[in-house]
Amino acid sequence: MISRRKAIFTGMALMASGAVSSGIALAGKPKVYMSSSTGVAINGYDPVAYFTQSKPVKGKKDYTTSWSGATWYFASAENKLKFESNPDKFAPQYGGYCAYAVSYGSTASTVPEAWTIVDGKLYLNNSLGVRKRWSTDKKGYISKADKNWPKVVQ
Repeated sequence: MISRRKAIFTGMALMASGAVSSGIALAGKPKVYMSSSTGVAINGYDPVAYFTQSKPVKGKKDYTTSWSGATWYFASAENKLKFESNPDKFAPQYGGYCAYAVSYGSTASTVPEAWTIVDGKLYLNNSLGVRKRWSTDKKGYISKADKNWPKVVQ
């Protein structure tokens, strides 16, 4: 159970970072963070590129696939094939929702630049500031988030 002070701090931090917006998922939200108007996952960025190019790369409409109720964009046909052959390896954890927010039993939108790979898994965060906070105890936040996922989207 988190303390009242920590809960208030977390709420304020997420609001300050822009998390409290239309990007916050409420109960019954999709298991994948996607645009509500287009159904495109993780802001149209290529999840495979985080592993192969060590940076966020915008995907192209020419290379798409459907998986887990969302449309995923890729920068190349090769990346699309890699994802299709093993989506669980390349898809971000917690459906691409902010890993820090999920650790506190909530969901928040993510930005492509706030990413980390831990033990071969991709984690996204709501902002670079949130990522910095999350990075102070990645393993601890991952453990908490694992306990909350997928309850936070049900």
